Amino acid sequence: MSLIITPGQLVRRAELYYQLSQLVTAGISLTQAIEQLAKHPPSRSFRKPLNLLIEKIHAGATFSDALRASSGWLPQFDLALIDAGERSGRIDSCLRVLADYYQARAKLAKQAISAMMYPVFLIHFAALVFCVVVPWAASGFSANLNGLFLHAVLAVAPLYLFLAIGLYSMQSGHGERWRALVESVLHFVPILGAARRALVLSRLSLALEALISAGVSIIEAWSLAADATASPAIRRTVAAWGPEFALGHAPAMLVSRCGKFPSLFVNFYTTGETSGKLDESLHRLRVYYEEEGRRKFEALAEWIPRIIYLVIAIAIAIAIIQFYTGYFNQISTITQGF
Repeated sequence: MSLIITPGQLVRRAELYYQLSQLVTAGISLTQAIEQLAKHPPSRSFRKPLNLLIEKIHAGATFSDALRASSGWLPQFDLALIDAGERSGRIDSCLRVLADYYQARAKLAKQAISAMMYPVFLIHFAALVFCVVVPWAASGFSANLNGLFLHAVLAVAPLYLFLAIGLYSMQSGHGERWRALVESVLHFVPILGAARRALVLSRLSLALEALISAGVSIIEAWSLAADATASPAIRRTVAAWGPEFALGHAPAMLVSRCGKFPSLFVNFYTTGETSGKLDESLHRLRVYYEEEGRRKFEALAEWIPRIIYLVIAIAIAIAIIQFYTGYFNQISTITQGF
């Protein structure tokens, strides 16, 4: 997996799943569909893993087994849904769900980047003005511009360092303990923590719905769906249910008793399991938490620029106050000398 997942990569992943879904729906076998896509993939980076898939399928592997063998190409969430689709004979539907999922993620990422473009420009503009233009003008245009530009670069360097650390810390290649630490830290970040939890619950609901519809037993479905969420907290919680499952306890009782799930999720899941309409309840949970996560990420993208504007406005006000304070002090010193 690449270090940074861009909206373009998400769109191409969505297009891959969409084209596969369309070909399978049209009556083309999955192997033929993959072979056709390998010749003209949505992205050149897909050609090698698709050809590898074809080799493994011809060697007797199932589609999901072949995908797992090419580790690192697809996240666990994709593998869980594809496995569910293959088991249930509804691979086209699951591929379409994945296409819609990545299309929505790409749209959200584009909105966030678009909202951040102007604040990023303002930060660099402010660094240029306060670190280069103002000192250069104050020195009577005699200061060393190279030194001033270096000062401006050093002023914005901590932001790039913070961004690099954030991107590195959230990569999926880290160990379970590291990812658990990052998850626990993000849990306390306003808006971002709530948005992330909503999307985790949305993925959990979607994976459970697909697996149960595929005929997977409820116990195995919970284990596979917990892995698909990529949440160490969810995985630990479900893994601890092993002895309870062995005693015949229903997941609804464990969900309500563990205290790790919000009351809405508990109520909907318990009602669905009790009434025998668990798939409908999971679908509603998936839609609700997906929308909740999207709204919170949009709110985050809206408030971060406002905070940046406020910080820059305060910095400008402080600079103006310091300038006039120094100016009046100089006048006072000069007048006192007479």
